[in-house]
Amino acid sequence: MKRNRKVKILATLGPSSSEPENIEKLFQAGADVFRINMSHADHDTMRTLVKRIRDIETAVGRPIGILADLQGPKLRVGTFAETKVELTEGETFVLDSNSEPGNTERVFLPHPEIFDALEPGHRLLLDDGKVSLSVLQCDADSATTRVEVAGSLSNRKGVSLPDSTLGFSALTQKDRKDLDAALAADVDWIALSFIQRPEDLAEVRKVTRGRAGILAKIEKPQAVERLSEIIELTDALMVARGDLGVEMPLEQVPGLQKQITRAARQAGKPVVIATQMLESMINAPVPTRAEVSDVATAVFEGADAVMLSAESAAGDYPVEAVTTMNRIAEEVEKDPNYADIMYAQRLEPEATGADAVAAAARQIAETLNLAGIVCYTSSGATGLRVARERPRTPLIALSPVPAMARRLALVWGLHCVISDDANDQDDMVDRACRITYGEGFSRPGQRIIITAGVPFGTPGATNMLRIAFVGSDGLGGI
Repeated sequence: MKRNRKVKILATLGPSSSEPENIEKLFQAGADVFRINMSHADHDTMRTLVKRIRDIETAVGRPIGILADLQGPKLRVGTFAETKVELTEGETFVLDSNSEPGNTERVFLPHPEIFDALEPGHRLLLDDGKVSLSVLQCDADSATTRVEVAGSLSNRKGVSLPDSTLGFSALTQKDRKDLDAALAADVDWIALSFIQRPEDLAEVRKVTRGRAGILAKIEKPQAVERLSEIIELTDALMVARGDLGVEMPLEQVPGLQKQITRAARQAGKPVVIATQMLESMINAPVPTRAEVSDVATAVFEGADAVMLSAESAAGDYPVEAVTTMNRIAEEVEKDPNYADIMYAQRLEPEATGADAVAAAARQIAETLNLAGIVCYTSSGATGLRVARERPRTPLIALSPVPAMARRLALVWGLHCVISDDANDQDDMVDRACRITYGEGFSRPGQRIIITAGVPFGTPGATNMLRIAFVGSDGLGGI
């Protein structure tokens, strides 16, 4: 099965889509990678979902990626004596370490790290930004604030701190247990929430030790400020527009989406656009026109993947949501402007052998109108470098490592096939031609271009290009 698009679709599993038949329907509709949200899934549920996905993978004969999304720290206020209070603009409101139920003048904040990080002038955004407070003074046990944006506040509503860098790790105790369980279940990607600094990624990398790719969710202003450092330590990025839009002015989010997308593309690392892409399809069988344009913008920008959250996890129309996203992506990639935009945004290759070979493969394939670019890749590096070029020519990634083929399912344009590594150059050509023919990318008489590393089986040694004819028997010739 090959997709008629290059951007990938990431679908979240949940109550609406966790049964085996529903997961298979989502895959058939266009989902390339499945997300398991560890905020809502316990370890048994996660393991059950992984097994179901792997069973479907075996049945359809295609590598499918699995992403476990760690919850991250959840900062919340305490409770109120009357369950809910109304805060008035201009009034003083105190957050403190007193666990007694709150009232219109104060509330318990069970996070001493916040008091350590706050300074006069810092903002606290409560309940997804519906209430805004400005710090007047603070100490180790309390913060006195002024209500800048009034509203109602009820028990255990969330707290965001756009101006403060908190001193604790992005990994909570729950996250550490979830991470160990996800790695034991052989998931392909780990998404890390609440990243503020590069050190947050270094901590996770020590635990994963290459067993899964690390995806950094960019959802805080502090992460945006240190984006270049974070990109160096991560394997992929997610533009988490929901939390980003709470902690930063909404009007800045579209520009940040483009900035993050282009920075990730320049580094040759996958980037996912997430949150509210087809939000109305939680309850409706068709999206709004604005949502269609939003998805189209992400595709035009060259993002590696677009993500569905509640639309596929808890909505009434999960399969329709994936089908709609698939149709939008296919239509955008047929648009003449799409190829022009990809060409205009193409980046100069880095001064490495792998980048030079990838750029040459793209140029030769497009100049000669070849049927496909075949990448032999065991570490994934070759596939990533060729995908960075955003070629018009179909990309086929052959990997002898099933885990890597699944991981590359998130990457723009890569049609991943699990295949043994080549024994020699003749075997390399025959195998590439046979697979492109069998997978429906080439016909007898057409030509393909092959990238590989010599000696064979050496990770990260991309140093060879080979043009081959597809013979009448599906095998190759020079």
